[in-house]
Amino acid sequence: MLRVPRLSVVILLVILMLSFAGVSMAENQWQKKHPRRTQVNKRLHNQHRRINKELRQGKISRTQAKQLKKEDRQIRRDERHMAKQHGGHITKEEQKALNQRENEVSHQIGK
Repeated sequence: MLRVPRLSVVILLVILMLSFAGVSMAENQWQKKHPRRTQVNKRLHNQHRRINKELRQGKISRTQAKQLKKEDRQIRRDERHMAKQHGGHITKEEQKALNQRENEVSHQIGK
């Protein structure tokens, strides 16, 4: 009967877990770079910058900026949820719906 020290078993398990985590992280990096997701997320990033700029310039109040950022965060959450449903990407229809919502927020910036 072969007796393996407990420490060796623990080390082996840790190595296996880390190797699976590496594969998972690689998949997540690819998924985040899907063209439709990239387009939607780039718009969200630009809108966030615009909100901050308008706030600094006094064109919108802190309350307005907070509300606009909240709307953008919800769009981002929805985008992540949609991507999760489709193996890391969003459909053209979902992209269109998200862009329409981003347009609504965009029109509120700097009014």
